[in-house]
Parts: sequence; C-alpha cells; structure tokens
Amino acid sequence: MTETNRIEFKSQFTDELDIEKEVIAFLNYREGGIIYIGIDNNGYPLAIDNIDSVVLKIKDRIRMNVSPSPMGLFDVLVENIDGVDVVKIFLASGTEKPYYKTKYGMSTRGCYIRVGTAAEPMPIAMIEDLFANRVRNSLRNIPSPRQKLTFRQLHIYYESKGLMLNSAFKQTLDLLTADGRYNYVAFLLADENNVSIKVAKYSGTDRIDLISNNEYGYCCLLKATDLVLDKLNTENYIFTQKTEKFRIDTPMWDKLAVREAVINAIVHNDYTNEVPPKFEIFADRLEVTSYGTIPVGLSEDEFFSGVSIPRNKELMRVFRDVEMVEALGSGMPIILRKYGREAYSFSQHFIHLIIHVKDNVSPNDTKNDTKNDTKNDTKKRREIIVNLIKRDNHISIAEIAKKIGVKPLTIKRELAEMRHIVQHVGPKRGGHWEFL
Repeated sequence: MTETNRIEFKSQFTDELDIEKEVIAFLNYREGGIIYIGIDNNGYPLAIDNIDSVVLKIKDRIRMNVSPSPMGLFDVLVENIDGVDVVKIFLASGTEKPYYKTKYGMSTRGCYIRVGTAAEPMPIAMIEDLFANRVRNSLRNIPSPRQKLTFRQLHIYYESKGLMLNSAFKQTLDLLTADGRYNYVAFLLADENNVSIKVAKYSGTDRIDLISNNEYGYCCLLKATDLVLDKLNTENYIFTQKTEKFRIDTPMWDKLAVREAVINAIVHNDYTNEVPPKFEIFADRLEVTSYGTIPVGLSEDEFFSGVSIPRNKELMRVFRDVEMVEALGSGMPIILRKYGREAYSFSQHFIHLIIHVKDNVSPNDTKNDTKNDTKNDTKKRREIIVNLIKRDNHISIAEIAKKIGVKPLTIKRELAEMRHIVQHVGPKRGGHWEFL
C-alpha cells in the first residue's frame, strides 16, 4: 500500500498533528479519501498506544474544529493490517464546500485541497468560487412543512442501540434551520409526515396487473426503511433445485445486497422535490428507483468505485448512529459483487437498479417447493409481527395487517399460534402486547 491522491499515511497521532488540515483537504476534494494513522511513509503498520482513546480524540477534533458540520461525512475506524491495529479515517467528498478550520474561517489558513499526495492551502479565487456555488437547497435549510413534530420513534431507535438523545438532540442531529425552525430532515425523521414510500407487486412482467400496493410511509424514515425491508424479506421466496447429491436452495434475490440497495435508495434520495423512492416486484425482477441522479462532479466510474458523496449527510449520520449503515461507501461493493454494474441505469432524474430473478425451480419440485414457500412465508411473517410489536407494543392487529399487506384474520391466526411468545394484555382498545 502506498500514498496516492486519495490515501494519506501518518505514523502517529499527537496533539501537534494537524489532522484537521488533512481532513479538510479530503472533504474539499471531489473524490474524498482515506487517512491512516499508524502507517509510516513506506506503508508499514506501526502499533498505536491507547488506540481507542486516539479514535475518540480524532472524532472530537473533527467535530469541533471543522466547518460546515462534517457529521455524516466521515468514519473513524480501527483496521487490522498485517496483524497490527491502525486507525482508518474514511472521508466522503462534501456537498457544502469549501470546508475550513472553524478557527480561521474561509481563508487560505483555514481552507485546504488535496493536490497529488499533499494537502495544499486553497487559493482565494477557489474559495470564493466554491462558496458561490455551494448547494444551499439542502434538506437542512428547507423548513419542514409542519412545525409541530414529535420524535418518539427516533428516540426508540437510538435507545435500542444503547444511545440516549438528550435535550439538545435537535441541534446535534441538525434538525433545525438557521432561524431555529424544524427543517426537512426533522420532517423525514418525525413520527408523522406526508412522505409516501410504497412497495408494489405485479403478477406479470409489466405494470398492468397490480396485485398489491403496500404503504410504508408517513412515519419516521428509519421505521419506514425497516418496514420496506421486512416486506421484501417476506416476498423473497426460496427456489429449489435438486441434483443427484444435493438440494440447492436459491432465494429470488440476495438479502444483503437488496438491503444495501434499499437503504441507499432511501438515504440518498433527493427529497427536495418531495419525490420518494419506490420499490416494485415483478414476476421476473425487483426494481428499486430513487429520485436524483449521480452527484454533480462524479463520474459513473467513480460512482461504481465507491467514491462517496452523501446527498443527505444528516440522514446518513442518523442511519449510521443506529447501525442501519455500517460505514461510508460500504454498500456499493456489496451490490456490485452480486449483480454488477449492468444492474444500474441512469435517466435524467432517476437512478434505477434492476435485479433479475433467476427461476431455478425444477418442474418436478413445484409441489414440494410450494409447501416450503408457505413455511418460509409463515416464519418471515411471524418475525415481522414480532419486530412490529417490539417497536410499538400498542399496535393493533389491523395496523399490523396493513403494514404486512395481509388480512387481519391472518394476523389473528398467527398471533393465536404465537401465544407462547407474545400475548395481548388489557382491553382490545387501549391494551398492549407483552412478550413472555
């Protein structure tokens, strides 16, 4: 491993190391980059004392000393290289350039840009040009269409990961405009909004015969994402092929790759025109469509190589906090490894991902496979019921049925068979669910 325009080595982390300078240079660079702490100039890893403490110090310095807020644009991780733990700082290219040292503002002492393998002071002309072209119509600056918002679901997701949102969470998560009103990020993360996210299913290969059109929007975007993923897991039937020696079970689509595709579509969707992503299931394919094409300044090759320019860095930060996203730039390689670049297509305003379903069912196995599919459906449906009740123990049977896309009678039957796991306590209206 050697230093490049996107990779920087630092042998040790000290208080004297100008880590902010290196971070800012990559934030302002169109491809972002990676900084390794604990690797010398020759590419050899070096042991770092108190590495966990170093990680925390780096995070704090980036958060406190870099403007505009870089939250959602960086990861600080520990990576093992040749048996030695080093610190890896992954930086996405920011959309609010120029980034600068808060102490010095937008000056040549505060702004830096990556030139070759070095971080160089940014010329005044470049600073002024970047500032003049800064994307001002970001979700953070768009006022929420509603100002009476609640965030119970958001609190639940953070608490499920052992994180507590204090009284200042609105400022910490960038949920306010400059004048103190709720912004569109807050609107998307609120318990109630008017953002509609649908999963449609068709019987054939076109949009003529609609079987179902399930609605998973109008709630916190985290919850909506989970519900979309639950629905797609339910629809992910297992095809079976029998050979002389083995039985080969193949799902309609790869669960991990589709999970990444769904989260990418929701997190990186352009909500400024109030157009949500959509998910469509056909007999021969799954289509994922998000509004907004490749970010300006990024080529298709850079897009597919994993270069990250988060369209909505505030949403990315929240999704990472609750571990729905593992790391910046981690999703695309997973999708491409399974389905390749040819699965993507780009139009003027949309990004389309088409995952073709390969039917591996042998005609002689159809009857047995139908039984297996029924068992799989029941198991997945019960997992979704449990997850829905965990998120809201006051949820009604009718609400569960609506979210899953089945009749209430089906949910009643499932819950009756699950009474050794979960039971309803109290009156039908006003009671709650308890796990045994």
